[in-house]
Amino acid sequence: MASVSSSPCSPQAVLPIPLPLHLLPRCRLPRLPLPPLGLSACARRAGGLLLPLPLPAPRAAEGNDGRAVAEEQDSEEEERGGDGGARDADSAGASRGSGRFAADYVSLGIKEPVYEVIEVKSHGRVSTEKISRRQLLKSSGLRLRDTRSVDPSLWLMNSMPSLLVREQAILLNLGSLRAIAMHERVLIFNYNSPGGKAFLELLLPRLNPRNINGGPAMPFQLEVVEAALLSRIQRLERRLMHVEPRVATLLEVLPNRLTGDVLEQLRLSKQSLVELGSRAGDLKQMLIDLLEDPHEIRRICIMGRNCTLDKLSDDVECSVPLEKHIAEEEEEEIEMLLENYLQRCESCHGQAERLLDSAREMEDSIAVNLSSRRLEVSRVELLLQVGTFCVAVGALIAGIFGMNLTSYLETNSWAFWATTGGIAVGAVAGFFLMYRYLKARKIL
Repeated sequence: MASVSSSPCSPQAVLPIPLPLHLLPRCRLPRLPLPPLGLSACARRAGGLLLPLPLPAPRAAEGNDGRAVAEEQDSEEEERGGDGGARDADSAGASRGSGRFAADYVSLGIKEPVYEVIEVKSHGRVSTEKISRRQLLKSSGLRLRDTRSVDPSLWLMNSMPSLLVREQAILLNLGSLRAIAMHERVLIFNYNSPGGKAFLELLLPRLNPRNINGGPAMPFQLEVVEAALLSRIQRLERRLMHVEPRVATLLEVLPNRLTGDVLEQLRLSKQSLVELGSRAGDLKQMLIDLLEDPHEIRRICIMGRNCTLDKLSDDVECSVPLEKHIAEEEEEEIEMLLENYLQRCESCHGQAERLLDSAREMEDSIAVNLSSRRLEVSRVELLLQVGTFCVAVGALIAGIFGMNLTSYLETNSWAFWATTGGIAVGAVAGFFLMYRYLKARKIL
């Protein structure tokens, strides 16, 4: 049997037999800060009274817990170290923060998204590469929320056209075309889409030095913006040219030829015009908003130059006066460029709206024509119902005389002809009376 320690107030004393609370020895211990609670080995073996024992300081574990413990240790060293420790902690936190973004997906068990894009350099070199979201943000200087407008996985949420200007990049979202234009290159998402193919077909010839013809070349980002707007408007104009003759043919045929096939073609044409008008209207509104915001235009002009915008006056300030002069000229050129494409977009939108109004008027005309035909059918049905009623009255009289009851008329030879004539005259007279009544009430 284990012996009891002679000193009852010793912190290492362990009682093998649990005692009642009123029999336990009372002693006064000095008030010291409580260490972390733990269990002694002898207490776990004896199963008796458990006393707090000091535990060693926890080590920095691996993974997320290790980072948390390391951060706590850094914070304690910062409090003890003063200003020098604060600077060391800031540098350590910055180094950890740079790698934390890459480790977020791994810690959550989510694979970091990788985009397959086409990269077009300013000299016309084209290459296909795969780039992660972290690399994209690092190379373009964008924020995570900026990429939502060009993310191909969010095309249902970002269907509205947009042109966002940032310090080092321009984000283009024009239908199926999603691209990021920078000073020396452009990244094109969904390059196999119709919008991406049309954009590449227009952009690559512009970057060929043989097509410049000795004139001054526009900045690369302006070439990208113009090629994107031109490809989008040309696609809208092609759709309009495809729908317009079909609608004109239907407008000539429909008043005299109401068949199921013709009406189905009218419905499909109207649906195409509604979609075309909506897309042209959204693009027109985007261009109007961009023209009404000169700050965004000036940000495009100073991209890639050693220039800034004054926060108060919003004027362009450059270290070299020549760059300021070039930026002002480019601002006017961009405004003229946007106004040109705005006029083309308004023309396309107006023509689509006019064709849509013509199709709607034709639908109203068809509805009136069908209503008049239904009215004629209803008049014929009413006349037939009146005639049926008059004949039914005569049939009632014939049914009465057809009963096997003695009426003393069957013995007379003239009774049959008199009854038949009376029924016929009564039916005709009743029909004309009902007809005059319906005419007087303007029912027929």
